[in-house]
Amino acid sequence: MTSDRQAFVWIWLPGSTRPVVAGLLAHTPKGLQFNYGQSYLDRADAIPISTRELPLRKGLQPLLPGLSMPGCLRDASPDAWGRRILLNRLLGLKGRDADPTIVDELTYLLESGSDRIGALDFQRSATEYKARSGDSATLEDLMEAAERVEKGQPLPDVLGTALLHGSSIGGARPKAILDDDGTPFIAKFSASTDLYPVVKAEFAAMRLAAHVGIQVAEVRLVRAARRDVLMVKRFDREPAADGHCRRLMISALTLLELDEMMARYASYERLADTIRHTFTEPDATLRELYARLVFNILCGNTDDHARNHAAFWDGHNLELTPAYDICPQLRRGGEAVQAMFIHGDSRFSRLDVCLDAATIFHLSTHEARAIIDNQVETIRSRWPEVADEASLSEAERQQLWERQFLNPYAFGK
Repeated sequence: MTSDRQAFVWIWLPGSTRPVVAGLLAHTPKGLQFNYGQSYLDRADAIPISTRELPLRKGLQPLLPGLSMPGCLRDASPDAWGRRILLNRLLGLKGRDADPTIVDELTYLLESGSDRIGALDFQRSATEYKARSGDSATLEDLMEAAERVEKGQPLPDVLGTALLHGSSIGGARPKAILDDDGTPFIAKFSASTDLYPVVKAEFAAMRLAAHVGIQVAEVRLVRAARRDVLMVKRFDREPAADGHCRRLMISALTLLELDEMMARYASYERLADTIRHTFTEPDATLRELYARLVFNILCGNTDDHARNHAAFWDGHNLELTPAYDICPQLRRGGEAVQAMFIHGDSRFSRLDVCLDAATIFHLSTHEARAIIDNQVETIRSRWPEVADEASLSEAERQQLWERQFLNPYAFGK
């Protein structure tokens, strides 16, 4: 396939509903490197996309060790699901089994939808911004389109354009972007290969997370075409008189100066250290991160990798985004591990490991135990209510309770 050699990076500055061009991302012998445009550097309100990777200065920005492109720009690129959509669109039937690397990163950036997570987009022009947006489609249409992509079937033009709109959203599971009376949502669908009620389980986990006091994205559970759909309200958009402002986001993977090939080295310990040195309210943030770690263990979410943590960045301050993608993973036995190291070289999904790590989060053992006890008590007391909200059948409750939620292994049993 032919490949693009460069892409202009556009940014929504804080408080703005219109993007401006920030600079150029282009192939070099070292990888994809970025150069700010002089017009952007001359702006009084210009902000660095990342102070560590892309500080405000002239010239080609060097890549951090081991990276093939700036992580803060890779954060805006589609992940597994979005790449499947684009391969389907570009290759048709071949897209189902195609190697994702047949399309290079610039093409993924330039062909995916413009309504991506955060406040960046990628264009072939430095002077004219043209949003790649989808036609309006019903939830049922989007579900049909997602199902066709799963099966490797080519998409009709109308469905393809609608689903393309959400191709830049991260993650591996089927999803789409839609608007509900002016409020933007991400719709997450069940998959044909699901072996347990994934959508209901994620809804229950997100609701329980809110009950234990974690800052979490707002969710709704709806039915469409006789299937469950999780609606997640977008927290990277803020309503304005003439549209929506976009909030710039940086993943924990990027904050840790890693990419997908190095993600296995990510740890809560390193993330806590980054928070201590660079976040606006480090102690409150560390407490919140610790609560999220504990909850991930208690609800069976072992998919807590570094792209599932992120921070808002406004050019001056870093603050955690609401928690998202808290999804209990299929689990029948006891022993489990988290996606990121917790303390030293341990990633075991156990509360005693969390207690050992308490000082890393500026917590005393007493404070850490109080967080754990509160969560356990709240999950137990709220489970019947939340299970009803999620419309879990008795069999589904038995499948999830003390398997994903409050698995005995978490307590050392």
